[in-house]
Amino acid sequence: MGQYYKPCILKTESQQTTNDKIAGWMESHDYNEGLKLMEHSWLNNEFLNTFEELISPEGPFEKHSVVWAGDYANPENDLSFTDETGKPLDLNLYDLCSDTKKLNPKRVKGNSKYRYILNHTTKQFVDKTKVPASATGTSEDGTPWTLRIHPLPLLTCEGNGNGGGDYYGEERGQVGVWARHSISVANEIPNDYSELIFDLTIKLF
Repeated sequence: MGQYYKPCILKTESQQTTNDKIAGWMESHDYNEGLKLMEHSWLNNEFLNTFEELISPEGPFEKHSVVWAGDYANPENDLSFTDETGKPLDLNLYDLCSDTKKLNPKRVKGNSKYRYILNHTTKQFVDKTKVPASATGTSEDGTPWTLRIHPLPLLTCEGNGNGGGDYYGEERGQVGVWARHSISVANEIPNDYSELIFDLTIKLF
């Protein structure tokens, strides 16, 4: 079956408790994008542009930990939720995304405002302008278009490979490698950060 994803922003370590880890999350359907990973993980769509704004220097969650949480991902082993019989519940971050933590910020249309994705945990960056095209074409009105994978969902996802709509291209050790790391977007690179070349593509047609 298809796996659905919710991009989660985690609370800082000092704010987290065992059962309360989520600072906020977004739902792709609210921005006319699909819930599966490769339905919404494309550069310059409104959903990703809007999420970027949350972790930008102007946003409320700059440098917070980010996880693209799949509903088939592994459970959080430290949780203490139980069912009515007292049996421990196997819940993951996707399950912890309560309605009270859902974010619905104003849409950011057009192209992304930020060129770089920064990982402050590993001191790395990705240059989005270097992502190769997965598909190109021309619309009915003659306008050319290009689809390029947005690095952020794939780098931070948990659960990939467990359901339909996941990324099944050649991963090369990149998918999920930034999950739960401190992330932001910017137009400048800190001097001591090294580049991670994100060049994943997927055949669409």
